[in-house]
Amino acid sequence: MKLNYASDREAVDGLSALYREFSTEAAKVVVGQSQAVQSVWMALLANGHCFLVGVPGLAKTTLVQTISSVLDLSFNRIQFTPDLMPGDITGSEILDQNRAFKFIPGPLFANMVLADEINRTPPKTQSALLEAMQERQLTVGGQTHRLPSPFFVLATQNPIEQEGTYPLPEAQLDRFMFQIRMQYPSLSEEIQVVRQTTSSIPALPNKVMDGETLLFFQQLIRRMPVTDHVLEYAVQLAASTRPGSEQARDFTKDLVQWGAGPRASQYLVLGAKCHAATHGKYSPDIEDVKAVAHEVLAHRMVLNYKAEAQGLQADDLITRLL
Repeated sequence: MKLNYASDREAVDGLSALYREFSTEAAKVVVGQSQAVQSVWMALLANGHCFLVGVPGLAKTTLVQTISSVLDLSFNRIQFTPDLMPGDITGSEILDQNRAFKFIPGPLFANMVLADEINRTPPKTQSALLEAMQERQLTVGGQTHRLPSPFFVLATQNPIEQEGTYPLPEAQLDRFMFQIRMQYPSLSEEIQVVRQTTSSIPALPNKVMDGETLLFFQQLIRRMPVTDHVLEYAVQLAASTRPGSEQARDFTKDLVQWGAGPRASQYLVLGAKCHAATHGKYSPDIEDVKAVAHEVLAHRMVLNYKAEAQGLQADDLITRLL
């Protein structure tokens, strides 16, 4: 896809128009879930990863497959199970017919990787995925292998059944830019889902951009200017989740055990840039920071027993902080 923008402002206008095309094409397959579609789009622009939480049957896999198709990106799905080993996802070295070692790439070598039910695999395999997410490379047999660019992991977790699972450590959760909570569809949306999925005519979305174009817009997002007061607001918002900081509110000190780290501040600013550009703005404001606050902060806060006794969740406290 050829890009002939005279300036960054013109490129932002083009990005906003592309998002409208993207959401229209994605909606041909993914009914409803418009917020989730927008959040995945913004994470892609920021070169971040997403953590999808939702009960089975809410189109998590379909969402990722559709987005990879609309963006013309390669896609692999990995079903995480208790017996999955690191080599099963990274690839391994084998002896070829000439008795020389040859590396066979695993399913992580794709632009978009769906890590389905990531909490059902042991920490050894989770750590292999962690290197891929953070470094965009894998080390197998002492050799380093670069992953395709762009590279994006979208992990899912079923919040209902936790028996026999391996909860993700905070360090790994922190690597995900957004935690996206998938919601049940409305009645009219569910009727459309059933009508669409029980007919003989498949919905086929058109491609609107490719990986090279996505990489261009990722650089555009990095170049977007941010005013000092927006930057300071994002940092202070992240700091206000930490019970030991000067910015902490009284209820934060009373209900939160651990708050969000500096990576949250970075993702608040990047997410605000993506939200602004998606909606045709040339620079983010405080409202853009607020728009991504829940998805950036919720999985980075650990509440204490007092909050659990009151039935509170991180989202409730973030609402109060905003």
